Amino acid sequence: MALEKEDIAAYFRDLQLRICQGIELADGQGTFREDSWDRPEGGGGHSRVIVQGQILEKAGVNFSAVHGPLHPKMVSSMDIQEEVDFFASGVSIVMHPKNPWVPIIHMNVRYFELSNGQHWFGGGIDVTPHIIIPEQATWFHQQIKAVCDQANSGYYPKFKAWADDYFYSPHRGETRGIGGIFFDYLKSQSDEEKYQNFDFVKEVGESFVPIYSHLMQINADRDYSKAEKDFQLLRRGRYVEFNLVHDRGTKFGLETNGRTESILMSMPPMASWEYMYDENSYPEGAKTLSLLKKGIDWA
Repeated sequence: MALEKEDIAAYFRDLQLRICQGIELADGQGTFREDSWDRPEGGGGHSRVIVQGQILEKAGVNFSAVHGPLHPKMVSSMDIQEEVDFFASGVSIVMHPKNPWVPIIHMNVRYFELSNGQHWFGGGIDVTPHIIIPEQATWFHQQIKAVCDQANSGYYPKFKAWADDYFYSPHRGETRGIGGIFFDYLKSQSDEEKYQNFDFVKEVGESFVPIYSHLMQINADRDYSKAEKDFQLLRRGRYVEFNLVHDRGTKFGLETNGRTESILMSMPPMASWEYMYDENSYPEGAKTLSLLKKGIDWA
């Protein structure tokens, strides 16, 4: 039986709800508020956001299933000669904690289909610590590697390198965080391969709650000073820079009349930019900055 786009979208919608339930439990206080929206050109979505939870200062879990004529910007970028319609569905997540020792996390899983028969999966999961704790970075990469290895032993090294390259700010000469995995255009040549690719995407999605709940719970009660909080705001500023300057999804959404509130859900509630920041002013932060490099073998 062929895997239909409606089945994929239904899974993503259910994944959104289950992730929200798991994160509410881990936070212990915050509750996701949902608002639904329609896209004039076709389809819509549901955005779910926590504001001022016990651990999370702001967290968003978006679901969308949209369709319609493929935007000219995408037609040109994909080198497609004919006019086609598209269908796209997925879940996108960004979480900003209160405590500087708890990292930011991002995950996206998605499916894209064209009316000419092309279809593919994409996604990834990555962590941006405000302050890098090497043993936790290793643990995170080991969890992601295990997810990848279940599907294909070649996935982790390939998708880890892809994340290093994608989540990189050339104007700063640094990675956004400790990376993770990133993949796109995971295409299928048969119904069986499509199911296999979908299974991998589902495993990535299912890994989110256990991974982030663990990182929340082991760090949320750590003491921090003004120095840690100031550095958190600085790192949040760098996160904003990446999303607005380099992130393809953010730029494409804003350029193609996407829903602004949902697109900018990824932004932290507060951030800072200090002119001529002295990296030596906070030694623990200087260590973090020294580790924002491509190619580190965390696993």
